[in-house]
Amino acid sequence: MCRSPSSPADHDSDHVSGESVDTIVYILTSGGRRIPAHAKIMASASPVLENVIDRPRKHRSSEKIIPILGVPCDAVDVFVRFLHSTKCDEDEMEKFGIHLLALSHVYLVPQLKSRCTKALIGRLNIESVVDVLQLARLCDAPDLYLKCMRLISNSFKAVEETEAWKFLQNNDPYLELEILKFIDDAELRKKRTRKHLQEQSLYFQLSEAMDCLHHICTEGCTSVGPYDKEPSKNRAPCSKFSTCENLQHSIQHFANCKKRVSGGCVRCKRMWQLFKLHSSICESPDSTCRVPLCRQFKMKGGQQVRNKKEEARWELLVRKVVAAKAISSLPLPKRKRDQEEEQPRLVINHQVSVAC
Repeated sequence: MCRSPSSPADHDSDHVSGESVDTIVYILTSGGRRIPAHAKIMASASPVLENVIDRPRKHRSSEKIIPILGVPCDAVDVFVRFLHSTKCDEDEMEKFGIHLLALSHVYLVPQLKSRCTKALIGRLNIESVVDVLQLARLCDAPDLYLKCMRLISNSFKAVEETEAWKFLQNNDPYLELEILKFIDDAELRKKRTRKHLQEQSLYFQLSEAMDCLHHICTEGCTSVGPYDKEPSKNRAPCSKFSTCENLQHSIQHFANCKKRVSGGCVRCKRMWQLFKLHSSICESPDSTCRVPLCRQFKMKGGQQVRNKKEEARWELLVRKVVAAKAISSLPLPKRKRDQEEEQPRLVINHQVSVAC
């Protein structure tokens, strides 16, 4: 509730305190309340109020009255006190944050506007978010606007049930369309991000498969090794054993499959693609590389590619795997490294065909 307008005696007490008419202005609120304020302080805090205060008066002795209407009287009182002291407690911000944001925008008080924005962001909820969004839009508060949009996007079903949303649908179709477009764009961004992460994960897995293939064909692992070495049954599993084990099974199948000759085995085709991928990134001389088919693929070069589009896709895959290999060789913080080790390893039979 606003207090009643100041009496003449109140005015006299202001003048008795030593302040002249030129140094005092009165802020008139919607309830008829008059709040005394220092003209110079108000002018220095707000360029809008400075213009109002500097306007010439008809009579030199007349009082300077500045109306600030349309908001609660107590909110105006908090606003005036902030201009004098730059202080506003949490209770006042909680009660009048919306009104103070509007006042700070209209009267160009950026310090108060920043504080209001942060306070409103911290108190956003489903019931108030639509109203706060409209205010953020009107008051040019981009941080608050974005936070509102994200909350609506993440909790749209709950927001749809609020009275504020129903009112918005009936009275501001342009903002409704803006919100729906933001939600659609957010979904597209999420899909693109998920797809990108899946692709990056696959490139890292293929890079790991290339390391394992070289390791198997050069040193040997638990069940598969170079033709001139017998796999050691006492060998401990390597650090990438999950991927290595899948590769060993695929190599054994590739060596013994009868369908492979006629090209009827999907699993053999995928193993063939892994051999081809190795040859595309292998930097060893033909005579020293011990991975099967490496030399043959290098000699045939681009003859294996059917068309330019397929060739471009293959070259892109090779570049991505090489880049993933380079990144994976960089030292990582222990926590990051542990997280990557927890991710599922490459399952050769299911993953290679996606990239190829």
